[in-house]
Amino acid sequence: MKKLLSSVQDSVMPRRCAFCGVLTSEGEGVICTGCREDLPRASGSLSISPLSCVLAPMAYEFPVDVAIKAFKFRRRLFYGPAFAQLLRDACGALPDDIDALLPVPLHWWRQSFRGFNQAREIARPVARHLDVPLVCSVVRRRSTPSQSGLTAAARARNLRAAFVAKERLSCRHVLVVDDVITTGATVRQVARTLLQAGAEKFSALAVARA
Repeated sequence: MKKLLSSVQDSVMPRRCAFCGVLTSEGEGVICTGCREDLPRASGSLSISPLSCVLAPMAYEFPVDVAIKAFKFRRRLFYGPAFAQLLRDACGALPDDIDALLPVPLHWWRQSFRGFNQAREIARPVARHLDVPLVCSVVRRRSTPSQSGLTAAARARNLRAAFVAKERLSCRHVLVVDDVITTGATVRQVARTLLQAGAEKFSALAVARA
């Protein structure tokens, strides 16, 4: 039934590449083979204390940077499945003991203004892929200024005590998902909040590294 519904959907609304718009085959998903080969890949490893593993497969360069901004600020939601596809492809390099997934939360005012949380949109398909629950018990209690343009030290100060857990967690190893990792200040602060809530290990997964 699932394959039949997918076939009907493709015949009514053909699947197109989120980056270039060409028709894609079922095996390609929503990113064509050409764009998959041409998208800028991040090089080198990334280490953020106290995280066990940090993955960000894409470099925050054209066209990935433009797509992320359009997704977040111009509601180009068709990029969501493409970003989720990139994250699913990267999941093979994650530790195998991850038992929960947490999208980085937005402050309620910013989420209300934007209409959605971009991290949650790309995290849901990844949680299904890994077959782990999506944890949403951490909230952003302060509406912090944008991190863009801030130094590493300023980013850390900006996020101090910005997150709080509403309840104790029973999971052990939490994967924190976001759209972009720059200095790691956000995922590091989220990890500290999760530690206080009872989690023991933390990893991070983002679409791109700036």
